[in-house]
Amino acid sequence: MRRLTAMVACSLTASAVTAVATLPGGTAQARTAAGPQDTTAHAQRPAAPHGATAPDRTGPVAAAAPALSWEACDLGPKVECAELAVPLDPADPGSRKITLALSRVRGSAEQRKVLLVNPGGPGSGGRSLAPAVAGGLPEETAAGYDVVGFDPRGVGASEPALTCDKDYFAGPRPDYVPRSAREEAAWLRRAAGYAEDCAATQGDLLPYMHTEAAADDMDRIRAALGVPTIDYLGYSYGTYLGAVYATRYPQRVRRLVLDSVADPRKAWYHANVAQNYAFDRQIKAMFRWAARHEATYGMGDRGSEVEAHYYRLREELRARPRPGGLGPDELDDTFTTAGYSSPVWPDLAGALAAYVRDGDLGPVRRMYGGVGASPSDASYAGYLAFECRDAPWPRWWGSWHADAVRAHRRAPFMTWSNTWYNAPCAFWPVPGGPAPRIDGDRVRSALLIQAEHDAPTPMPGALAMRARFPTAGLVFQRGGHDHGVALTGDACVDRWLDRYLRTGEPPRRVPRRAPDAYCTAPPLPKPTARNDGRTP
Repeated sequence: MRRLTAMVACSLTASAVTAVATLPGGTAQARTAAGPQDTTAHAQRPAAPHGATAPDRTGPVAAAAPALSWEACDLGPKVECAELAVPLDPADPGSRKITLALSRVRGSAEQRKVLLVNPGGPGSGGRSLAPAVAGGLPEETAAGYDVVGFDPRGVGASEPALTCDKDYFAGPRPDYVPRSAREEAAWLRRAAGYAEDCAATQGDLLPYMHTEAAADDMDRIRAALGVPTIDYLGYSYGTYLGAVYATRYPQRVRRLVLDSVADPRKAWYHANVAQNYAFDRQIKAMFRWAARHEATYGMGDRGSEVEAHYYRLREELRARPRPGGLGPDELDDTFTTAGYSSPVWPDLAGALAAYVRDGDLGPVRRMYGGVGASPSDASYAGYLAFECRDAPWPRWWGSWHADAVRAHRRAPFMTWSNTWYNAPCAFWPVPGGPAPRIDGDRVRSALLIQAEHDAPTPMPGALAMRARFPTAGLVFQRGGHDHGVALTGDACVDRWLDRYLRTGEPPRRVPRRAPDAYCTAPPLPKPTARNDGRTP
């Protein structure tokens, strides 16, 4: 799923957790179908690391658990850090070792459980989420947990960390939206080149960068912590990781919380196609919101008028990019943040209004340097490594092109930028798939949380995941536009979360394909009279 480094996937109390949020090649000749399909068929990968679920999967993971050495680190005054060596090949404990970077915030109660947390991505480090969650939970609940975060294999402070081409996002870049076969070919060369660079620099890691391996790593973390079960809270892609873990190790899951739920049927090509439409709906919602506050922004009292201002600015930047690297791509990247976080809407609307009213692009430029900045090479490489390996991708560019042209007609805002973001998967040096099996039949309970208008992980995915977990209860946030709901200020959602962590009781399940409990989202933000682009 589309991910940008500066997206606010979840803003926990006062801490913004940045992550998302929702996924030797050379030429790509082998054609695969690009139509709708359920890619999570219950088939296992042929390679040894991807075995079927075992009824009592303690195996080599529990038997070989090393001790952890916790030390103070720079993630906060109450945060400890540690490292854990795990085998690169999860099926071969004697294979080359890699290192996972962990964090922990210890609870104050004498008897404590472990709450393992993940912010999504893929490609996002998760160590900073531990203090954010520990600080966001009610004090009494937090006291009963050691909250543990981790940077997944190949990501963040884990070693080795993936890197492919540190200059990939440096400008000038071609316009995301190609107007000719030549312009499309320019992006294709870039995408293929990035895949080739990853093969050259990280080829030995890439076969083992997939969600099932990360789930096996999670169980090694559990074993190293010395506990028979864990509680888990995952956002965005973290919901997919948690679901895969629960499928492989159901007896190791005590509580399972999945917030902003990835669609288990659509890993990952079709999930990205669905995002194109969802993000277009979301940016139109922001334009309508700005129009309702015409007195503040002065861009018209209809969403279509505000939208027209955006696309006029985009055309102008295409014709004449501004010095310092501000062109149509940078504008798109900046406004894509609207699909993740409604609190940024006033700043985005104010930045656009500054140009419409005064011809001032300074606020847009400054916001691109903040919330809209391109991802680091490390996070982008990690994103692709997991998504390209996890599941099959079309290897015939004609499928990508046809889907992008079709989606762009109805949803022009993000279709082509999302296509290019994921295009290296068409050339990835390691074949993808088959997708991990997801089956929650043997999980004792789960709590799913979903906002109505979530763009990175649209609502149908939550219902599909609910169908895979017959003991799950789904809390639905009516009117919610944000990606990452729990611990962001919705008291109703947070009460459900707290109740579930304390009692293990999700909402009572209704006998139909529908949410099981409802909360009303907090009001959308108030407009701000001025914006200098400095407040992300």
